[in-house]
Amino acid sequence: MRESKNLSQEEMAEKLNMSVNGYSKIERGETNSHIPKLEQIAKVFDVHLFELMANDRNVYLISDNGNNWCNVIGSSAEIAFEIQKLQMTVSHKDEVIDFQKREIGRLEEIIELMKTAHAN
Repeated sequence: MRESKNLSQEEMAEKLNMSVNGYSKIERGETNSHIPKLEQIAKVFDVHLFELMANDRNVYLISDNGNNWCNVIGSSAEIAFEIQKLQMTVSHKDEVIDFQKREIGRLEEIIELMKTAHAN
C-alpha cells in the first residue's frame, strides 16, 4: 500500500511520528501494533482498518481482551470470512436498534394514552 501511494518508509515514519526502524518492523510484520497506530496507518492510506490488516502473508484480528493489540490469526481468506461475519453482525445490530427505537416510541405512546385515560 505504501508503495502504491508513492511513499517511502521514511515518509510513512514521519507521518506516523515514529522512527523509520519502528515503521519498517510494522511493515515487515516483525512487531505487533496498538490499534491507534494501525488506525493512523489506515488513515494515511485512506482505507478501512480491516483492509489494512489483511494481506497475503498474515491476517491480524483485533483481540477481544481489551489490550488494544492485534494478533496474527491466519490467512487473508480466514479474515475475509471473519470480516463478512462482523459486517453482518453490525448490519443486524443496526436493524435491531432501529426496531427498538420504534418500540420505544410505541411504548411512549401507550404510556401517554394510559396517563390520559387515568386522568379522565
